[in-house]
Amino acid sequence: MRFSLLVMATAAAGALWAQPKTFTSSIGMEFVLVPSGEFQMGCSPSDKECGAAEKPLHQIKITKPYYIGKFEVTQGQWKGLMGSNPSYFNETRAADSWKDHPVEQVSWNAVQEFLQKMGAGENGRKYRLPTEAEWEYAARAGTTDAYQDGATDRVGWSWLNSGGTTHPVGQLKPNAWGIYDMLGNVWEWVQDGYDYGYYKGSPAEDPPGPEADDSSHRSLLHPLGRGSIKHPLSKELSRTIRGSSWFWNAKSMRVSERRSYKPEYADYAGGFRVAVDVQ
Repeated sequence: MRFSLLVMATAAAGALWAQPKTFTSSIGMEFVLVPSGEFQMGCSPSDKECGAAEKPLHQIKITKPYYIGKFEVTQGQWKGLMGSNPSYFNETRAADSWKDHPVEQVSWNAVQEFLQKMGAGENGRKYRLPTEAEWEYAARAGTTDAYQDGATDRVGWSWLNSGGTTHPVGQLKPNAWGIYDMLGNVWEWVQDGYDYGYYKGSPAEDPPGPEADDSSHRSLLHPLGRGSIKHPLSKELSRTIRGSSWFWNAKSMRVSERRSYKPEYADYAGGFRVAVDVQ
């Protein structure tokens, strides 16, 4: 029995070792290999800004390696695949650099269409959004503090340093795993539905997110402290967003910050990055 387990473990390690550390998709999207492992998800021990939705801090195991986008999805990538550009900071406002700015004004529903189209004919790869746990695991990259072990103006674009606009991806400091803009620039959709109290009963391995909507916390505090933003009316499950954006204050650029919108909602502070399973 012990011999069999050792063989299985060795085979699994060999399979991971055989995977390329990075790869580039047919539309030029770069991916970074994220190893399986464990981390503490939620409010960082030293973080004084946490809300109740980020507590309690809890141990999570990611049982399978996966790839995640090195950058947020850009306007050039979106337009090249979908044929149009929904972004506010488009050709008119971003001039010659628009293709490298993150796509925004995309709903969770629209992102699902993009992912299906992206996966068509790509050697069986199924592109998807990361789960919320996968997103935070990749964002932390082995760190435990609130800001990726870096000053916020060095790792991401917030209201502090953005100048009131998005910026081309990959201009600031990457995290320890070589992933850019996990904090700031645009909020990033993840696959999970949203439940304000999900962490209190989250599975310890590969949490998939809630199956029912927690409708008691559907308004977002305005990023600059001016009242609240209300969700559009909908019976659909709210979807989680992570990472903050150029439009929000620097205090929101925390690795554990989590908020939500309805899946049909889109605005100029929201985008996404792509994940894909190891083949």
